[in-house]
Amino acid sequence: MTLNIFFLTITITKRKISLEEAVQRELVEKLYEEHKDRQMSMQRFM
Repeated sequence: MTLNIFFLTITITKRKISLEEAVQRELVEKLYEEHKDRQMSMQRFM
């Protein structure tokens, strides 16, 4: 009889974002919202 036991430890740490990444994310979010607004106005138009 063979008993195989495997232990695995996973550590999750919160990633710190830099100022440049935060600015980039804000810009992307702003562009996404503008694009979404344009889509909604086109749907209302049709």
